[in-house]
Amino acid sequence: MFNKIVIANRGEIALRILRGCKELGIQTVAVYSEADREQKHVLLADESVCIGPPPPSDSYLHIPAVISAAEITDAEAIHPGYGFLAENADFAEQVEQSGFCFIGPRPATLRLMGDKLRAKEEVQRLGLNCVPGGTGALPEGSEACLTMARHIGFPVLIKAAAGGGGRGMRVVHSEAMLLNAVSLTRAEAGTAFGDNTLYLEKYLERPRHIEIQVLADGKGNCIHLGERDCSIQRRHQKLIEEAPAPFIEPRQRENLGKRCVEICHSLNYRGAGTMEFLYENDNFYFIEMNTRIQVEHPVTEMITGIDLVKEQIRLAAGAELGIKQKELRPRGWAIECRINAEHPETFRPSPGTITHYHAPGGPGVRMDTHIYQNYSIPPYYDSLIGKLVASGNSREEALARLDNALHEIIIEGTDTNLPLLRRLVRDADFRNGALHIHFLEQWMKSEG
Repeated sequence: MFNKIVIANRGEIALRILRGCKELGIQTVAVYSEADREQKHVLLADESVCIGPPPPSDSYLHIPAVISAAEITDAEAIHPGYGFLAENADFAEQVEQSGFCFIGPRPATLRLMGDKLRAKEEVQRLGLNCVPGGTGALPEGSEACLTMARHIGFPVLIKAAAGGGGRGMRVVHSEAMLLNAVSLTRAEAGTAFGDNTLYLEKYLERPRHIEIQVLADGKGNCIHLGERDCSIQRRHQKLIEEAPAPFIEPRQRENLGKRCVEICHSLNYRGAGTMEFLYENDNFYFIEMNTRIQVEHPVTEMITGIDLVKEQIRLAAGAELGIKQKELRPRGWAIECRINAEHPETFRPSPGTITHYHAPGGPGVRMDTHIYQNYSIPPYYDSLIGKLVASGNSREEALARLDNALHEIIIEGTDTNLPLLRRLVRDADFRNGALHIHFLEQWMKSEG
């Protein structure tokens, strides 16, 4: 086991990793930007290193600064969390070349699955279905783009091959809108990801977003931990996630899990990962693999009893996977709400100082957050400030506990999306499990 780990992230995931390290008896090094001196994990870590000014490009995305922090503190490994450098193959490669362990998949795996086109080709070769669409990259020529879109059939979805986190996507409903949308998306992809390669898919009207959590040790052992439903999302950003997914037949669940395990064996995968699918008319369509811990990992932890962060660390340290598929006995239900510092109607980010904070409690309630009273939310980063998770013996019990917790929690001093979440969780259609990825936006329009 490692003696010391650098936590190369911020916010609630950095605190989550720190807690896992403490349980394993591992010393921690927090890296932080000048805007994050008062982050809770920075205050609790054994050591801390400032790696730059507030902009992410000068701190959390600055590879030499992160690796230097590991060097000067004599750390042995770096945990990237999610976002920032978590799926950056060049970063993982430089970490390993510098003599440290990257807590995640091997660089070659990150590189393969980070290219959405290559990833689709690989999983199709291994027998998974993908969303119907064009084969290969979207061509540069206008007529060729139009021909491909006509062949697929409108509406179509333009996607960046190097995209992720809900970015680099645009829906097009007609030929007249296509070329301008391609131009905009190509420019955005080049700026955001350094790669303007695009591809086209058929835009599905009412699919659900289903994902399978996997763990593998890179030594031939791999398991899946069931599925999550992440269909409640806005502009491709997830808002509510739950495990298991409502109305998935046990046979479908088992078959899909087995296929994901087979894919991981073929990739010689190491660490935690998530295979993501769109599900419509009893068909699962692979869309991407996230080669890191997910924001929504707590719901899987709550129903399986497996600490995914600690498993990540053990596997990176060279341990064999100590859990057999037949030993897994998921129990009950868990639902997570993402709490964001943003206006609940305009969704405008709302940085500022937390003047009052009261955490919810009660049986089956978990609050993962880095905020505290008088904490100042900086304007430079993602608006996520916490994840409220409720579990129970059934979906109904988990929802009841979530409803209670949402009305117990108090966050004052800045806008949050709590009013939206409170209304949504009481909606009859949501409670009945009538979910699809466009549900939230349609619901908001109906609300007026």
